[in-house]
Amino acid sequence: MIQQIKQIPVSSIILDEEIYPRKGIDHRRVGIFSENLRDGFTFDPIEVEPCPDKPGYYRLLDGAHRWSTYKSTGVEEVKAIIKDLDGNDPLLYAATKAIGPKQLTEDEARDTARRAYSGNSSLSSTDIGKAIGRSRQTVDAYIADLRAANRMGLDIKISRMNRLGIPQDRIAKRLGLDQKTIHNHLGEMPALAFLLNGDLSRGFSVSQVAEKHGWTDPMVWSLALEGKNDNDRFKELGWGRRTWDKWEFNDCDKRLGDDWPGRIPAQLIAHILCYFSKPNDLILDPMAGGGVTPDTCLAMGRRCWAFDLMDRPDTRPEIEPFTWDISSDQGLLWPVNAKGKPDLIIFDPPYFDKKAGDYDKKSISGLSRKTYLEFLEAFFVLLKQNVKKTTRMAFINADWRDFQNTSAIEEKYKGGILIDDYLDILKKTGWYHTHIIQAPMSSQRFNAGVVSAMQKKNILGVISRYVIILGQEC
Repeated sequence: MIQQIKQIPVSSIILDEEIYPRKGIDHRRVGIFSENLRDGFTFDPIEVEPCPDKPGYYRLLDGAHRWSTYKSTGVEEVKAIIKDLDGNDPLLYAATKAIGPKQLTEDEARDTARRAYSGNSSLSSTDIGKAIGRSRQTVDAYIADLRAANRMGLDIKISRMNRLGIPQDRIAKRLGLDQKTIHNHLGEMPALAFLLNGDLSRGFSVSQVAEKHGWTDPMVWSLALEGKNDNDRFKELGWGRRTWDKWEFNDCDKRLGDDWPGRIPAQLIAHILCYFSKPNDLILDPMAGGGVTPDTCLAMGRRCWAFDLMDRPDTRPEIEPFTWDISSDQGLLWPVNAKGKPDLIIFDPPYFDKKAGDYDKKSISGLSRKTYLEFLEAFFVLLKQNVKKTTRMAFINADWRDFQNTSAIEEKYKGGILIDDYLDILKKTGWYHTHIIQAPMSSQRFNAGVVSAMQKKNILGVISRYVIILGQEC
């Protein structure tokens, strides 16, 4: 650990309760310190570290009572040791300093141990015990329930990724564990599934079982629907099955996928899976966003490899972080080195310009029209190089016209990107469509005020959206 000593303003020091191990300030102690200060007593420097989210401010590691004394007596600047903890847990460091002059109370020790473990589950009971002045056995008792919940959470993550067909080496890398640990956890999965299946067989609903056991709805659906055919899965999920080429869904099924910019209905993904894949096929979603595709694959009995530039390891461990970077010197790269190749690609990219402000700045939605189309061309070529000859692709996109402030009669060809443009690029890169399915977006996204303004300006809006199914042979 690196440190320096200098004078800093008392007003720049913060008591961050997240890393403060005691229940509060002992004002009697502050009163004694104030008398000592008036009598000319010199205190040791307090210890601080730079605030990670507030430049120019420091948070206390040691000396909360001295700091309170300085504030109450009007001292403006104090000598402080500024620490760089170099990755060490600040809560445990503060706890170590706190037990010197005065032992932590039982409540303070228990609370600190639980907070430390919740923040970093890799901490051992011994490490926590040394910091708070308690034995390993005592710390074990403090955090037993948290450790059990964390283990269950880890079991669920591993099971989820395993059910989606993600290889054990990638699961281990994603969760920061060794492959033997993953293997051992998977050995316990049948017992966990048995408990959930028991509740399902007794008539509990999927949502009730999910809430009771701390599983997600899609994971429980994957158990409840295991062994059923696609028609039965649709019935159990309460979805009407479309047998024509217009898939019109006004609402997203909130059980599957997260609230996300440009979220598409799980029913749409399920129809793609039903018509253009078989049970246990491997599905690739290269821009998975809110996770509708992996959730729907769980419910429909398909495997799924999903990638996205947003990394959410706690809530979406199955969506592996990856950025499709067209600006790289090496060009676009494939995200994994794996023997497995997808049977179906579901490609629902961020649409050009739409909701660009809601996406990450690296999203392709914010590219220029020219660069957006160049990206798609490079991407379609990369797909061909890394999939099977029999792999199909479901490309989901919509006409884009800059209609917001332009009357229909004034719109020009060069300003838009229409389905024709996508089809031209797909054919150029060796992808040939077999189906174009209408899947319009809801017109309800235009509220009454917007509709009125559009009518006044003679603007023709866009709710068109298409699912283009493609193969590599014409």
